[in-house]
Amino acid sequence: MAALRADGPPAARPRTGGRRSPLWWPVVALPAAAAVAYAVLTRRLTGDLHYVLGALRTGGAAGYSPSEVFTHRPFFYRWFLAGLDALSFGGTVVRETVLEAAGALLAAAAAYALYAALLRRTTGREAALTAGAVGLALALAPRTDFLQPEWAAVLLTVLGVAAALGVSRPWPAALLGALPLAFAVMMKYSTAATAVIGVLFVYAVDRGRAVRLALPAVLGAVALFGLSVLAGSHEWQWTEDMPRINQSALGRTGLDVPAALDRSVDFLADRAVLSAVLLLLPGALLLVVARVRGWARRAELLFVAAAVGLGALAVVIVQGNWFLYHGAQLPVLAAAVWGLAVGGARRRPPWCFGTASALCGVLPVLYARAPGDVQRPGLVWATGAVVTFAALVDALTETRPPRGPRRAWPATLIALAGVVCLSGGMWPGSPHLVQRGTVTMTGAGYLDGMRRTQEDAERLRARMPDGAPVLYLAFGDTTYYVGHPARCRYPIATFLQRSRFLPDVAGLPSFRENADCVDHDPAPYAILDRAWFRPGRVDPALWRRITAVYDCPAASAGWKTVLCVSRAARAMR
Repeated sequence: MAALRADGPPAARPRTGGRRSPLWWPVVALPAAAAVAYAVLTRRLTGDLHYVLGALRTGGAAGYSPSEVFTHRPFFYRWFLAGLDALSFGGTVVRETVLEAAGALLAAAAAYALYAALLRRTTGREAALTAGAVGLALALAPRTDFLQPEWAAVLLTVLGVAAALGVSRPWPAALLGALPLAFAVMMKYSTAATAVIGVLFVYAVDRGRAVRLALPAVLGAVALFGLSVLAGSHEWQWTEDMPRINQSALGRTGLDVPAALDRSVDFLADRAVLSAVLLLLPGALLLVVARVRGWARRAELLFVAAAVGLGALAVVIVQGNWFLYHGAQLPVLAAAVWGLAVGGARRRPPWCFGTASALCGVLPVLYARAPGDVQRPGLVWATGAVVTFAALVDALTETRPPRGPRRAWPATLIALAGVVCLSGGMWPGSPHLVQRGTVTMTGAGYLDGMRRTQEDAERLRARMPDGAPVLYLAFGDTTYYVGHPARCRYPIATFLQRSRFLPDVAGLPSFRENADCVDHDPAPYAILDRAWFRPGRVDPALWRRITAVYDCPAASAGWKTVLCVSRAARAMR
């Protein structure tokens, strides 16, 4: 494949040969656009986005900018999401739809930039399928991934790779590509792994450009971090304190290699259930490497692929939570390699692999409907082995001469199979959460839960005057739907709640500041989620301060979230 063989200046765009149908691209583009439109209108945001948006909105109503509001997310990601939120308007459904549309447009822009860059190095079909698959993987990302810091880092990395490969002069290309890569690091700091993966991808195409790209990207990330510390008065403090409230981080638990390997096997299977395109990655890589000339070059590409895979998995292990969105870069990587594998077919279309791609599109819904004793990581790995075998068959038969003249429709059908595969995770019956092979919640189940949370929030809001400030001792979904202003730069009591698991958190500066929100100019109301905050388990001194200020009723009639009224406000009635 031309793109992976290039080690020097960009080669002239190869001629694809054969007569092309002018109708092949709408046949693929229209279903893809319909799938994206459906996702924009129906997907809705995940709870982690509710957490960040709830904190930014309620903190902003109290007069704090995104620079000064704590959300358990770094400075630049807070501003990224706040910028998108500034475009939204109307009620909850409309605002979320606008955010979904904005994310889809960003994905389309990244895909187009990658397409323009790849056109300099490969055929139009290869560029279109690779960039299109990447764009769809971003736009049709599972709800748990979409607009998360990891997703934003992948988006920025695609833009960085496109700039590094698409600009004709190497040093301007490196400087232009380094900026989005530096911002990718700033999305969550752990997303530095995603930026490194981008550099490795450039290395697989052009070694010299990768070396030029790496240095300014590192310097840019350091400079952006320094800027965030200067622009946000608490950024350095939060950078120090945030890792200490993660009870699963390696800094607290240490590295148990056998346990990490065992958990990694399950995690990759769970991730493949959520994003079936991941099952295509080994087979796609096999097809790509089989076309490369020279064993040394093949070994080099396999080494790069192994480094990418280990880097993507290492960042999940280090964080220790095994949240599926920590692997959000994996489906996009798989989509890119799939595009290279299918688009790079020269003599015979990969029919077996294309058929497997289409079948993987229905896997998420079928798997979610399967009996619980069938849902096992072993089944997922076996399915991946079958898909890889299909790619092997295509790799062995690809050297045979084609029968008759080359036509556009085979590539069109296989491209449609890719659209089906990438769309498989967006249907209501597809998995939303998977744990050790078992689907614990579907998309429809998640939306039902959010509707109940919104109804609960409306019940609480009806008992308060409009715009009354609130101390939120509840998770982000409640804060997001209640929407009353906070009186604190910690709108959601994350540090306070973490003392439920880690008593030493009470010694952190951010905990002390968060606790001062309770009794220093207290809000007239507090919302307490007894299931999340657990009064009997948080720091005892903290709970005494809360009960000294607020009168909180017991949970009743199945309602775990209650409205507390400050004793001073009650005495004034």
